[in-house]
Amino acid sequence: MSGHGGGPVPADVERAAERIAAYARRTPLLPGLPAPGRRRGGWGLLLKAEHLQRSGSFKLRGAANAVLALGARDIVTGSSGNHGIALARLAAPMGVRVTVVLAAGTSPAKAARIRALGGRTVSVAGGVAEREERARALAEETGAVLVPSSDHELVVAGQGTVGREVLADVPDVRTLYVPVGGGGLLAGVCLAARDHPVRIVGVEPAGTPRYARSLAAGRPVRLPPCDTVADGLRAQAPGEVPFAVVRDRVDDLVAVSDAEILTATDRLRRLGVEAEPSGAVALAGALRAGRHRERAVAVVSGGNTLAALTSRTSRTSEASLTSRSSDTSLASDASRDRGVPGASGISRMPGAPDRSGLPGPTHLSDPSAAGTGHPARRLAPTCTHPELEETR
Repeated sequence: MSGHGGGPVPADVERAAERIAAYARRTPLLPGLPAPGRRRGGWGLLLKAEHLQRSGSFKLRGAANAVLALGARDIVTGSSGNHGIALARLAAPMGVRVTVVLAAGTSPAKAARIRALGGRTVSVAGGVAEREERARALAEETGAVLVPSSDHELVVAGQGTVGREVLADVPDVRTLYVPVGGGGLLAGVCLAARDHPVRIVGVEPAGTPRYARSLAAGRPVRLPPCDTVADGLRAQAPGEVPFAVVRDRVDDLVAVSDAEILTATDRLRRLGVEAEPSGAVALAGALRAGRHRERAVAVVSGGNTLAALTSRTSRTSEASLTSRSSDTSLASDASRDRGVPGASGISRMPGAPDRSGLPGPTHLSDPSAAGTGHPARRLAPTCTHPELEETR
């Protein structure tokens, strides 16, 4: 499933889309910020609502693609929480055993959610680097299959279906903002957009600019552990697989502070979008760049807030006492998903609450903007991290 260089190729994203169709929800686009001076169809910035994805984040896409393709019955992974939740949620109906290694500082609510879904958790005292080392060792000791949260061709291809949907539904998009942790989502979007002129911008927490540092060095660079409100984006180094893809296609990298992330989180909440801070990072990057006057999309990558996790865990625990919980059954979701608009219909909040506790979307017509052509993509990315700006 790779190209001549040994990494994933755009065709892998197409295969992933077919493979995970029955497991991953096609999430809607929601209005974010209106384009100034436009009264109708004037949404300059749209939000790709991955907080409405099954398991509460985009991570289900890559996890499902890997699990289905590998056919493993025993899986080990290292995760900040959302990847582990996605794997655990897939595991129950598939009969797969999942062990998730968690670093120090992992959200207790995410750890509890993994266990409520039937996954096993193992904690390490160190950061993400120690977490990944322990996961690799545990897989070797037990004979389990290692499914990393980002550094795997199948995971990257699965995450690429986010970009595939955006480009199919907003072909005139000029800029796509993507949050960056280990880089699986950014790499996947880069794959999906390899032959599309859209400008791809990766957004990192300012305290851990691992991709900016690595691209500047020409190789993956490991940074010390970092504390940020974006708990899902604490990876210390790019993965080998996503780094190669990102290096060849990303146009820009921007860094956002915790204050900017929290501002974006609050802004989303006021729009009716309950995103966790990691899920608001792309919007923070769009706000910093000030490019919402053009047709742009920011990926809201996750909605596993404390309130959402506590509610889902409670429902799962209660249901397990009587019957199989619908929250852990992927097959039973299929019919309900027919009521969730696809990304081809742009939706807006507020509306009737759906089963996740989030406001349900209502339809908003979106006349296509008159296209004026896309700007030519730069041959090399521009890194607009404050630290790198100071050293250049």
